[in-house]
Amino acid sequence: MVSGLPRTMKALSKLRPERGFVMNEVPVPSLGPTDVLIRVEKVGLCGTDHHIYAWDKWAQQRVKPPLVIGHEFMGTVAAIGSAVRSVQIGERVSAEGHIADLTCLLCRTGEAHICERVEIIGVDRDGAFAEYVAMPEYNVWRLDPAIPDEFAAIFDPLGNAVHTVMSAGVSAKSVVITGVGSIGLMAIPVARAAGASAVYAIDVNPAKLELATRLGADETFLATDPGVVADVRRRTNGDGADVLLEMSGSGSAIDTGLKIVRNGGRAALLGIPSDNVNLNLAELIIFKGLTVLGINGRRMFETWYQTQALVKSGRVDLRPIITSVLPFADFDRAFELIESGTEAKVVLDLKGDLAK
Repeated sequence: MVSGLPRTMKALSKLRPERGFVMNEVPVPSLGPTDVLIRVEKVGLCGTDHHIYAWDKWAQQRVKPPLVIGHEFMGTVAAIGSAVRSVQIGERVSAEGHIADLTCLLCRTGEAHICERVEIIGVDRDGAFAEYVAMPEYNVWRLDPAIPDEFAAIFDPLGNAVHTVMSAGVSAKSVVITGVGSIGLMAIPVARAAGASAVYAIDVNPAKLELATRLGADETFLATDPGVVADVRRRTNGDGADVLLEMSGSGSAIDTGLKIVRNGGRAALLGIPSDNVNLNLAELIIFKGLTVLGINGRRMFETWYQTQALVKSGRVDLRPIITSVLPFADFDRAFELIESGTEAKVVLDLKGDLAK
């Protein structure tokens, strides 16, 4: 227990293997010598949180209640361990939510974002939807003063979009994005900033497609339109798009996207399916000679530098994407909004009635 801090805190938890979360009282995390205690101020809700809230097949296989959930956040350093040197009490920070062991082959060869023994906060260990969260010093990201709190709270998913776009190599390429939830929407201005020659967006939700247009998509298409593959091919000289960015995790969207991307193209897959997906590998990947990239998290910490630079420069504006900011206590309402399909990104504010 750190002197001057409360012993307990409010947290949003998955207590039982069933739908929903509970706001409960839990101990404030203890600190090791290289840990940083962060007073959480704003958090972002994402698809992973909704998987756990809904308690779908993926969540049932991965998550072990009881667990404090959440991994998108920003806040202020409240306390530091005795060996911490890089951050100070009072600094504004966010943090990388993938806790790597830093000793495996992948960590030692510059691939810590896919550490074979990674633990993700809010999934494998207690997360950030609480008044305080403890993070290893290595994972803490000091925020530029020019970055607004709401933007800083969602650097994690924006980093997913940046990592996907940069890995796919979109400069001077035509890009099709399947699934324009919050990360798919973020990928549009990121792809533009990275030099994409054209961006096409596909989704089942007309409201999301309208927002995709506002964010810079050249054309948008309803996923239910049987002519969508032919339409995109027609706009790409009959060849198909150079790059697919798959953000939905939907089996049908993956199938459509792989049909649209041209022979010899690249497909970067970020969306997490809720169940197994059946694909015709021979026709859609092997015979087409596709390069298929599995995208997980963000590169530590190359993606964080890229993300902050893009936001600070104004090339990526998150204001149209953050559609609601609600009090932390209104978490059920926030998930209702997500399930309604009317929202792009919802942020919860802990600075109000839960502040101690």
